[in-house]
Amino acid sequence: MKKDDIGVNAGLVWRTLFYKGSRATFNELLEKTRLNAIDLSSAIGWLAREDKVEFFHENGEEYMDVYRENYY
Repeated sequence: MKKDDIGVNAGLVWRTLFYKGSRATFNELLEKTRLNAIDLSSAIGWLAREDKVEFFHENGEEYMDVYRENYY
């Protein structure tokens, strides 16, 4: 896998979360993006490093969502 591929996959994951309008689990993202687990994990890591996603733990599930900055 090339670094550029991880960046492209990160964009796919970000757009999937953004246009979904709500948070998603890892398995939901696997289904929506059709990436394999390694590619999805790499993309999530890329987004996490860039502070583009937030993580939530609720009812035994881990959720991800697009990080939205609020300016006042």
